[in-house]
Amino acid sequence: MRNSWEYHATDAKRQPGPPVTPIDPAELVRQYHERIPDPSRPGERVSFGTSGHRGTPLDGSFTEAHILAITQAICEHRAANGIAGPLYLGKDTHAVSPAAERTALEVLAANGVTTIIQEDDGFTPTPVVSRAILAHNAGRGARADGIVVTPSHNPPPDGGFKYNPPDGGPADTTITGAIQDRANALLAARNRDVRRMPIERAATAATTRPMDLVAPYVDALAGAIDLDAIRRAGIHIGVDPLGGASLAYWPRIAARYGLDLTVVNPVIDPTFSFMPPDHDGRIRMDCSSPWAMAGLVKLKDEYDVAWGNDPDADRHGIVTPGAGLLNPNHYLAVALEYLLAHRPRWPAAAKIGKTLVSSALIDRVVRTAGRALYEVPVGFKWFAPGLYDGSCCFGGEESAGASFLQRDGSVWTTDKDGLLLGLLAAEITAVTGRDPGTLYDELTVRLGAPVYTRIDTPCSAEEKKAFQRLTPEAVTASTLAGDPIESRLTRAPGNGAPIGGLKVTTAHGWFAARPSGTEDVYKLYAESFRDDAHLKRIVAEAREIVQGVIRSGGGG
Repeated sequence: MRNSWEYHATDAKRQPGPPVTPIDPAELVRQYHERIPDPSRPGERVSFGTSGHRGTPLDGSFTEAHILAITQAICEHRAANGIAGPLYLGKDTHAVSPAAERTALEVLAANGVTTIIQEDDGFTPTPVVSRAILAHNAGRGARADGIVVTPSHNPPPDGGFKYNPPDGGPADTTITGAIQDRANALLAARNRDVRRMPIERAATAATTRPMDLVAPYVDALAGAIDLDAIRRAGIHIGVDPLGGASLAYWPRIAARYGLDLTVVNPVIDPTFSFMPPDHDGRIRMDCSSPWAMAGLVKLKDEYDVAWGNDPDADRHGIVTPGAGLLNPNHYLAVALEYLLAHRPRWPAAAKIGKTLVSSALIDRVVRTAGRALYEVPVGFKWFAPGLYDGSCCFGGEESAGASFLQRDGSVWTTDKDGLLLGLLAAEITAVTGRDPGTLYDELTVRLGAPVYTRIDTPCSAEEKKAFQRLTPEAVTASTLAGDPIESRLTRAPGNGAPIGGLKVTTAHGWFAARPSGTEDVYKLYAESFRDDAHLKRIVAEAREIVQGVIRSGGGG
């Protein structure tokens, strides 16, 4: 059942459409600076989701005013919490990211915050910021933190802005809630209390320090990956940065460690017009999407293993000659089984983290290895504390994001690292003599072959509220697709945190439903360890269950 997986957007596979009209970067930046958001409109307020504030100048949801307010709120948060070390400021290659970086720098400099940026106006991946924060904080002195200007894999018109506190990972909801509230108060007061200086002064201020952030990350990689094994095996590697921030890193990694690595697409273009359309006809730099990754998949037979990264390089998409693009769940299961067998210095008591909508194949790998599972809601922030203190040796989520400890059991990053997971695929191939696609086939012979899907279904604002009121007792069904229901969850088993939805499990399958934070849909995830017909039954019955509990208002 290699690569049995699907993604459906409102139950429809992508249909060919008219050519995508490229964005006008200059016009986008003009609107970023000139458009004034209306804080009375929910869509134009600061809103931190699972990965910071995201939006677009085109509808007033990502503007200079937003970044001024958020950055001032971060400065005040730092002062209130005694964070007096440097702030690492990174950006990706989206069209408005450089403009937002300049805005942030104007505020940081005016507030006297020592800010470290990539020299020569370069781009910085999310995991590099995380790694830099942790490396600094491993020594003595004032604590560092960071900001990454990125909307991740979102379409070209979008912008994003996220904060990483001193533990290096995505900020938790307590921190982001406070920053969001303060930023909205500043926004409502037309940013009168924002400290700011012109960019010409900010760029040359004593507190603004351009540095080479590439070398420290590249030099440290050998602590996390067996790069000598990759070099000795002569693994032929292909990498597509998808026009993102990892582009400058791959040649230096190849040169530093003597790897046979080819960057198949060296283009940086903020229109991303080289990208194939995604499932809905829009451009997304989503390295887990078979549509967006079509260019690299065409080259799959030219390399022993290949991968792509999204613009801020916190996600990975692994491509092998036989399988093409691996389902992220499948690769995470293979990666985890390999790591547990080849990292003898990892703490035996360290748990394995996964989001509750990731494949249950991961559960089976963990059980077989005799390790403890740590299952949490969607969002990588839940793994950061455990990765930081070593109580969690691996954290992975269904959307192709993961990180893990260094080979000696110490922390690597506490944010997702797509470069790391790509290089791990090469290490796996070098050490085992088999690529991750082949190893996945072997794994399913032993542990079962899952069939997985995710479906987006329209959902009103009132229906979304019902998800927040869900209780396990609201599910009155005793079976799912012919199997007895074993659990009904509205809180994650690993940490007891609300999942914002529902998960129902049996011995042979499961489904989970949760509303989208940015679109008027709910996401239905489902998996079967029987076959496609069984998966379809799970989906059909899941919809009935979800609609039933929504109609009841979520209560039992």
